[in-house]
Amino acid sequence: MPIRAWFPTFIYCEPLQPSGLDRLNLELAEECRRLRDFDTAGRRWSEKNYPGGYTSYASMNELHRFSSTFADLEKKLTKHVRTFARALDFNLRGRSIRLTDLWVNIMPPTAAHSLHLHPLSFISGTYYVATPRGCPGLKFEDPRLDRFMAAPPRVPAARRENQVHVTYPAQAGNVILFESWLRHEVPANRVEAERISVSFNFNWS
Repeated sequence: MPIRAWFPTFIYCEPLQPSGLDRLNLELAEECRRLRDFDTAGRRWSEKNYPGGYTSYASMNELHRFSSTFADLEKKLTKHVRTFARALDFNLRGRSIRLTDLWVNIMPPTAAHSLHLHPLSFISGTYYVATPRGCPGLKFEDPRLDRFMAAPPRVPAARRENQVHVTYPAQAGNVILFESWLRHEVPANRVEAERISVSFNFNWS
């Protein structure tokens, strides 16, 4: 082949576990809503920084340390992160990976999460708890976008590997993992029901 692909960007998507996801997600959704009711500081922060929605990112972002439900989720997520790290050929130099942050996001109608990345970690991700039909997915941006300079636009039917954005549908029970430097966003929720997810960061030490 005269043309080869180099410097690929990998995104991991897999169900959290083979079975029992409906029951697990019902329990998680209930706990997420209880957390929102309890977390006055988080609701106040969200009013200013997460309009229309709720996130515990700035108030309670180490939920795996205080809740047995989220501690159990940590164990399951860690298995997936180890698999992803191996696929990325990371040399951890004998160190272990560890979950540093884990927080809840609840997106009612109109709530959105603008383009961002996750500094101070190496793998980040999202676990979907409740995803009503038609709710927004997770949109990723080509990390080279600011270097395209004089490049022409892509044709409408561009191959997936040549597109400058890709969106992974939000599906309850799925884990999505990506390297933390990869910019991403969640467009506005246009359906009436709440979209609930748990986001997290992993580091190695």
